[in-house]
Amino acid sequence: MLSGLMDTYTPKTLQRLLKGLAGIQSWGPDDIQVTGIAYHSGQVEPGQIFVALRGCQTDGHLFIDQAIQQGAQVIVSEQDRPAYPGVINIKVPDTRLALAHLAAAFYDYPSQDLSIVGITGTNGKTTTSYILEAMMQAAGLKVGVIGTVNCRFDNQVRPAPVTTPESLDLQRLLREMQGRQITQVILEVSSHALDLKRTHHCRFAAAIFTNLSQDHLDYHGDLDRYFEAKSRLFTELLNNECRPAPLAVINRDDPRGAALQRRTRVPTLTYGLNGHSDLCPESYHLSSQGLRACLATPYGRLEINSTLVGRHNLYNIMAASGTALGLGLSPEAVVDGLRQLAGVEGRLERLAAPGKPLVFIDYAHTPDALEKVLTALRALNFNRLITVFGCGGDRDRSKRPRMGQIAAQASDLVIVTNDNPRTEDPLAIINQIEAGLHGGGHARLDPEEALDASSGYLVIPDRRQAIFQAIELGQPGDAVLVAGKGHETYQIFGTHRVHFDDREVARQALRGQCHS
Repeated sequence: MLSGLMDTYTPKTLQRLLKGLAGIQSWGPDDIQVTGIAYHSGQVEPGQIFVALRGCQTDGHLFIDQAIQQGAQVIVSEQDRPAYPGVINIKVPDTRLALAHLAAAFYDYPSQDLSIVGITGTNGKTTTSYILEAMMQAAGLKVGVIGTVNCRFDNQVRPAPVTTPESLDLQRLLREMQGRQITQVILEVSSHALDLKRTHHCRFAAAIFTNLSQDHLDYHGDLDRYFEAKSRLFTELLNNECRPAPLAVINRDDPRGAALQRRTRVPTLTYGLNGHSDLCPESYHLSSQGLRACLATPYGRLEINSTLVGRHNLYNIMAASGTALGLGLSPEAVVDGLRQLAGVEGRLERLAAPGKPLVFIDYAHTPDALEKVLTALRALNFNRLITVFGCGGDRDRSKRPRMGQIAAQASDLVIVTNDNPRTEDPLAIINQIEAGLHGGGHARLDPEEALDASSGYLVIPDRRQAIFQAIELGQPGDAVLVAGKGHETYQIFGTHRVHFDDREVARQALRGQCHS
């Protein structure tokens, strides 16, 4: 649960909360006052509803007795339950859908008074959210952002445990934003959130599709089901009664974007590098300092300047620009907001020091993201490109050799290291990456061989040592990419988190501090 949220709201009758919830069977009176809702048994307080959710690791139905002991007045489950004195049982077909319904009703449907933009896609969600936030702020609007890096609004910044909060936490957060006179909300919408119905009963003013490539296949199984989950933002949640009609903003250059456009039944604005899109560049220039572009749009021509690096960021800029213009922002606010945005945490974040290689920290943890950032850096004509990366444990294993091959093909030197191994053997993860490095034509080196080698890879499991080694091997005119964690400030070994920040370690290496 996100910390710092307001906990006190006006109680509601159970009858009011259940209104419109289909397929329910109820045992007990519905005229009682409900003081709150919980989906974690340990957070139940007397007089509340407990909703039992089935999860990947456990099942909330196993904790119903604990919730009753904590004082739950109402139990919402998918099972027939024996009667318990003083407790109302409600059976529903889908407790996740029920939780979204109950939460929206309890917090008085806050999304109806907010202009919410949902952003989904494999890569680019966070950067696009920062760009759009800057544009809205330049227009003088009060903006809240809920995303991967953090949750921020009204001069507050809160940690984000997951990209998209559970429906109860999300509705409470939207209600708090509404109470603080926030009018615009930018919400990163993950495929997990869509599949688990966290964003149901949110009314969206617009939705952005950035792209789709391999990720989360450990959860979805294959790309088609992954795409189906992403599509729900457009085919189900965007079909609401917003006035004006909600807007779909879709990357037409992505094959899945073209398919999504055919499914979408609301006004659509497309973007891409080709002239067939509604928004596209007439010209653009990329450098290590950022990018410039002249964009053709249905709202007129835009001359933009940005410190963001790489062609993939041009796509993110087009997504945000099209959305901003489609929602009625002026071209001046779009241009000014982008110019004022200094950068995005952990997204090709530049670190520099005299006499050292230029270091970039990026969150790229999928094959497509890694390929895009390496392509972006390759286009800037550095003398050498050194890449440090690993792959997370307990996640899609099939992407590991692919990422190794991509790193080998686009980098001069690669250092394979730990990411978040979680409960897997770190060396087993590295071995799977190595298969791809060999396929990409790289041979394994020791540190002394790497001093003079034009290509190859090193294995240094200790991530801190790996970053120091990469920067020591680099020279002025070289680039070092540290990929996979970006804004994250931890590593996960087993089930334990330890503090680790790629940016912090890279700055120490650039200052020449000891890496032990």
